[in-house]
Amino acid sequence: MSKSTARLRRLLADELGECCEEDVERRLTDLESLADDAFADDGIQSVFAVLGNDTRYRLARALSVADDERCVCELEALVDVSESAVSHALSDLVDAGLVARRKDGNWRYYESTDLADGVFAAAEEETAE
Repeated sequence: MSKSTARLRRLLADELGECCEEDVERRLTDLESLADDAFADDGIQSVFAVLGNDTRYRLARALSVADDERCVCELEALVDVSESAVSHALSDLVDAGLVARRKDGNWRYYESTDLADGVFAAAEEETAE
């Protein structure tokens, strides 16, 4: 019996007063179903993963706070990285659905999406208390 199954057996014994193999198997089946639901490929992981990088976070946050779209040259002034790093970070944010891009001639403009605004608003609400 694995160490985690032994601990699960002890938990179930505490919860139920006693524990048999069927109780363990039932709980493991429930946990497998939970894992299937929680870890399904739903795109949520990419949203949080992309925000784990300081440059991408700062760009997404700045766009979320901005009143209007911003040109890439304006965004470059906000972070201390190369032009290509800014472009790559913005591309990752677009791919994750946090930023929208619009091209006008030689210029590219970026703005926050509803998804990004919602993520930041939820985080602000929870951390304000």
